[in-house]
Amino acid sequence: MNLMGASLKNLAGGSLEKVLEKLTTGKNQFTGTIKGFTLGTAVTAIIQSSAATTIMLIGFVNAGIMKLGQAIPVVFGANIGSTATAQILRLGDLAETNILLKLLKPSSFAPILICIGAFIILFTNNNKKRDIASILVGLGILFLGMNTMEGVFAPLKESESFQNLFTSFNNPLLGILIGLVLTAIIQSSSASVGILQAISSTGVVTYGTAIPIIIGQNIGKCMTIILGGIGANKKAKRVSLSYLLFNIFGAVFFVIVIYGLQLFIDMPFMDKVVNRGNIANVHFLFNFIISLILLPFSNQVAKLTGKIIRDDEESKIDKELATLDPRLIATPSIAISQARNVMFAMADCIRENFAIACRLISDFNEEDAAKLEENEDFIDKCESSLNNFLLKVTSQNNMSRSERLDVSELLNSLSDMERIGDHCENLLVVSRNIIDQKINFSDQGMKEIHTALKATNNIIDMTLNAFKEDDLQAISRIEPLAQTISEITELIKDHHVVRLQMGECGIPGGFALVDILTSLDRIGSHCKNIGLHIAKKIRGIHMDEMHGHIYITGYKTSEEYKALYAYYSSMYADPITEGFDASIRELRELTTPDEPDNKAKVSGDEQKNESRNNQKSDLKKKSSAKNKVADRHEKIKEKINEKYPEKGKKNSKKK
Repeated sequence: MNLMGASLKNLAGGSLEKVLEKLTTGKNQFTGTIKGFTLGTAVTAIIQSSAATTIMLIGFVNAGIMKLGQAIPVVFGANIGSTATAQILRLGDLAETNILLKLLKPSSFAPILICIGAFIILFTNNNKKRDIASILVGLGILFLGMNTMEGVFAPLKESESFQNLFTSFNNPLLGILIGLVLTAIIQSSSASVGILQAISSTGVVTYGTAIPIIIGQNIGKCMTIILGGIGANKKAKRVSLSYLLFNIFGAVFFVIVIYGLQLFIDMPFMDKVVNRGNIANVHFLFNFIISLILLPFSNQVAKLTGKIIRDDEESKIDKELATLDPRLIATPSIAISQARNVMFAMADCIRENFAIACRLISDFNEEDAAKLEENEDFIDKCESSLNNFLLKVTSQNNMSRSERLDVSELLNSLSDMERIGDHCENLLVVSRNIIDQKINFSDQGMKEIHTALKATNNIIDMTLNAFKEDDLQAISRIEPLAQTISEITELIKDHHVVRLQMGECGIPGGFALVDILTSLDRIGSHCKNIGLHIAKKIRGIHMDEMHGHIYITGYKTSEEYKALYAYYSSMYADPITEGFDASIRELRELTTPDEPDNKAKVSGDEQKNESRNNQKSDLKKKSSAKNKVADRHEKIKEKINEKYPEKGKKNSKKK
């Protein structure tokens, strides 16, 4: 049964879960209920396990893909689907009156199915063909196992103690208990019903003994579901509870109806011996009748489970991380979709944190600081959980090429997004230092910082939108903006040095400024990396780090890149330069002393001398600046010579 179910599921390639999720999430409640019920029956009949279907539903509800009200009709359908195995096994009751019926008997075709399946498995590497072959082998072994059990039980026909044992099962409570314990141990109602069908070949099983055992078997199958719900959230546990309530209600209903009527009405059929077909019919009718009764009350069942298992207040972190349910890993497409949704939530937190960080630099307050730290904690926990979750998804063998590209993009982008969050936290630390150390920037310095923050906010929005929408056009704008941010951060540092020399800013402010600009520059670099990961996925290219840089270098020479770079420079770099020049002119005017009105005019010769002196002073300043640049170059050369001595010698010879 396990071999058949696993092979059928592999053959479907995850489409069973996709169909189950899509068809049960419609807007129309009535059609959604009918679709869910029908689909639950069909999926369970295919994979031969109502427990597997229900555990799948627990994963969907736990991840927030499906609501409890949508899952309950599927649970009811799964109970009916679980009777399919018993109906298949009833083929053993076929008479051998002609050659056709003889061939249809499991004892005849089971060895043939096993041989055909084994032959295909041995001589093919095609996964789909191997799955089909495994289904044949599983079906053959199922029938062969039934025949073997019948052969083992055959000698018990004449055993008086065995007959007395089954006679004692006429007591409904004892029969229900036996069926419950047996099914709970082997964790499969289909298998336990199959065992009962095999025992029926002895001729000692009557309706009076079979009915309570089958009722107990339907309760016992809930054990697997209860175990599957451990560790899930409250809503997912309600799915397990609805499954348990269904079968408990069925047991109570049948016991009251059958044994209640037996008190007043004679039921001679209860002493009639049953065969495999009769047992299969009882098993089917139990689940079918209870489903018909409870299906119209699906919402009421959902409300009842809500009253029994009440909600706790969930934190934002718990709510998001609950969607990364391990049960979804077996279905990569759904697992990837859920991981992407969690990353979207991370992206929203990053946007919010950067906006808060920008406010804190100008106007620090502890309330915003606490919110930023809370968001950063959420980002870090999401990154850790997503990393583990996606690595487990990559281990699945049933992933398509596009799914592997998706996982690669998510894993690579994840670390860059987390680092952007860290730099937002760095800005918080700097803003707190600005307040603690009472640092004041000049008006022009503050304007330049705000321009850099505005450019960085632009690239964050652009990158995260491109990530959400897979927008290749938006990606092309990230690289030129990242270069512009890198250049304006250097420009602002140079301007600060000039203001420092003129006494407009202090040294502590310089440390704070460098920390701010470094974080902004690195945020731009991480946005550029995310853009590259998205481009790799959209283009379907497995690029390593070197190929990624070659791709960027090639793009930098294009006319599109040059035009975008010029545009962003005019938007962010030019205002900084113009504002700086204006502020310097203003400072010079303020620092130049006004001459008194009664002072005699300077003679023409004195003006010439003053002009010459000014020119000499300017030349000295330029010479000093050149010397500083030369000194910087010499230091760089010394470092190169230390690291690469031979190259240094060659360069000195050439010079």
